Amino acid sequence: MQRGSCPAVLVHGWRSHPGVWKRLIPHLEAAAIPYRIYDHSEMGDAVPGEIAAAFGDFLALTRDETGYAGPVDMVCHSMGTGIARYLLEVIDGGRREERVRQLIGLGPPNNGSSMAELFSDPGYGPEVVDRLAGVFVPRTFDPEGDVIVQEFRPGSRTIAALRRAKGRDDIAYRLILAANLTATPAFFPCFEGKTWTFGPDGEWRTTYAGDGIVPLTDSYLPGAGVDILPADPASLAQRPEQYCHIGLPRNPEVMARVMEYLQNPATRPQGVCPERE
Repeated sequence: MQRGSCPAVLVHGWRSHPGVWKRLIPHLEAAAIPYRIYDHSEMGDAVPGEIAAAFGDFLALTRDETGYAGPVDMVCHSMGTGIARYLLEVIDGGRREERVRQLIGLGPPNNGSSMAELFSDPGYGPEVVDRLAGVFVPRTFDPEGDVIVQEFRPGSRTIAALRRAKGRDDIAYRLILAANLTATPAFFPCFEGKTWTFGPDGEWRTTYAGDGIVPLTDSYLPGAGVDILPADPASLAQRPEQYCHIGLPRNPEVMARVMEYLQNPATRPQGVCPERE
């Protein structure tokens, strides 16, 4: 991080690693945007609050090392958005010592993860885990033993704490989401192009309004700016898989939108999130 600029801090998601940002980094460097990557890939057994507290320590150390005390922009993928939000809203929500200009979330499960809940469903869970084995989860995956999965279920302590915190009015929230606007099966073949969603009535449904893993309703934060990509549905005719959840950090249209926000934070999003149904 440098004086006189607004650096970007990149936060990867669940069972992921810093390599997801390797295609975004050249764009940051070309625009002379300094960046740091928060790597929590070795904290798999920690609860989200512990990962968030370690993130706070990482930011404090970085500021000490660089002497930079100004605001930063955070770019987060998936569950990484929840880690950043937990730090900013739950741990630091009262003090507001962390100076953040924008929080940009790519496919975040802000309201809890329908997929995490589905993994634990006695009826659907085993089949879903089997379909995703080797694609989104390890072949030996045990959802009941995975701390992050359990803490990102909609009824978890972590999600309850985030709901109580209700966000911060000194941070611009930007959500970049994807949807299968053309109902293309190749979008995410594991589920024929659809996304499972856990409704407020406790019923399971599948929808094209999601990225294969995270339905739009899991992501919505009232008042946050939202972009639902692709902007042109015809883009799904070429490489539809680039818009699924796993591909978001490397998707050219997603990266271009991230860069727009980083270079001009006054950029208007497509719209504002509705209330979650």
